[in-house]
Amino acid sequence: MSKIRITKQFNFETGHALYGYDGKCQNVHGHSYKLSVCVIGEPIEDSNNVKYGMVIDFGDLKKIVKTEIVDKFDHATVFNKNTPHVELANELQKRNHKVILVDYQPTSEQMVIDFAQKIQARLPQQVKLFSIKLQETETSFAEWYATDN
Repeated sequence: MSKIRITKQFNFETGHALYGYDGKCQNVHGHSYKLSVCVIGEPIEDSNNVKYGMVIDFGDLKKIVKTEIVDKFDHATVFNKNTPHVELANELQKRNHKVILVDYQPTSEQMVIDFAQKIQARLPQQVKLFSIKLQETETSFAEWYATDN
């Protein structure tokens, strides 16, 4: 049987700030992220299976990515919890803002690593994460490939 790649795309809005950075991104700002998640596997051969012919149901992949990434990060502000930004995060949370504290610098590069780990943990055993592309702006993105890791 052939290996097939399936890709699903997602959009979400997230704010962040890069503590210690030497440019404008040290300030709190946001992005309209575009996330492409590509998985690989063999289509189900059992004609009695309701998912017959699919590597994974797009709806099942959507549920995983929405639960682990989109629903959590959409309209949230992400800060590295090991920086003074934690003070700002605490103040925002007191005012009912959605804040995520992570143990990394919230760059696209680090976020894509985090997302890969979260998605991999939820995929069915016969389906493997192939790649993730996180587009931060129209011309800038980070990519993660299983073959590189």
